[in-house]
Amino acid sequence: MNEPTSAAPGKQELTRDDLAAAARLQEAFQKIKSELRNNIVGMDQVIEELLICIFCRGHCLLVGVPGLAKTLLISSLAQCLSLSFNRIQFTPDLMPSDITGTEVIQEDKATGERRFQFLRGPIFANIILADEINRTSPKTQAALLEGMQEYQVTAGGTKHSLDLPFFVLATQNPIEQEGTYPLPEAQLDRFMFNVYVDYPSEQEEFDIMRLTTTTQDTTLTQVMSGDEIRNLQSIVRRVPISDHVINYAINMVRATRIRKDEAIPELKEKLAWGAGPRASQYLILGGKARAVLHGREYVSTEDIAAVAHPVLRHRIILNFAAQGEGLTSDDLISDLLEKVPKGGA
Repeated sequence: MNEPTSAAPGKQELTRDDLAAAARLQEAFQKIKSELRNNIVGMDQVIEELLICIFCRGHCLLVGVPGLAKTLLISSLAQCLSLSFNRIQFTPDLMPSDITGTEVIQEDKATGERRFQFLRGPIFANIILADEINRTSPKTQAALLEGMQEYQVTAGGTKHSLDLPFFVLATQNPIEQEGTYPLPEAQLDRFMFNVYVDYPSEQEEFDIMRLTTTTQDTTLTQVMSGDEIRNLQSIVRRVPISDHVINYAINMVRATRIRKDEAIPELKEKLAWGAGPRASQYLILGGKARAVLHGREYVSTEDIAAVAHPVLRHRIILNFAAQGEGLTSDDLISDLLEKVPKGGA
């Protein structure tokens, strides 16, 4: 029988087997980063945030200009995790059935009987790259919602379960807005993280040129399986967290709600809308996953602060005055981190 580690009464606790699995996760994290460096230059923070999403059963939105290797990163990550991968290029003429699949009439040649058969669409894979998700209509964007939330697709009144683990990793171009359909706030809220992919440094760009302008063909090594990922996802949720760290996450989110007494006065002048309860949930889950990836079996306020930007970036809405000043949501989140007290040790 597994012997639990010491924990406060009433708290979740990790068994010795859980701790051994968490140690394997930390080791796998380093191996994944090492493997990805064969295809990807830099982007360590982006890789860490992607893996935090995956081990929290979350979905991720990557925002960055074209040519920053977002697609290559996601496909390479799928290889390292030995997961099935499908890429969907979102265009204005894409239909919901192009994502979920469709029913067609099939004839049994032996009996002559005709019946409907469901042909599965590209959503039936472990990792879905929704490339330029804001280039298709809201109706087609919504085709992803049931899969992201319920891990199933409904067609012809029949529910079809998706393969687990299942993640949607979507990309957006922040510059070109003509002909796009911005994701509504309700759908943005389904993404755990909004990850910003920045330009490479000068040295990184030099390394990219050296890596991508040769005939070198890189084969990545599989680091873990889908079954291992599902097991580690459950371990992440059992990581102990103290009440004061939970309160820190809650206070940070409540400070953005400008119509509530807890709101920070400076933010009331700059925000049109604040974050909802899902933000608190993802701050805590993200903090748990980060703690495990960094070799700890407890969550600190530093873990919560480290995931604040990707969690809140798409959940707070600036008003016109703040936009006119050239402020961004990242600016306000940085102010928030300075003003919300971290409480206990």
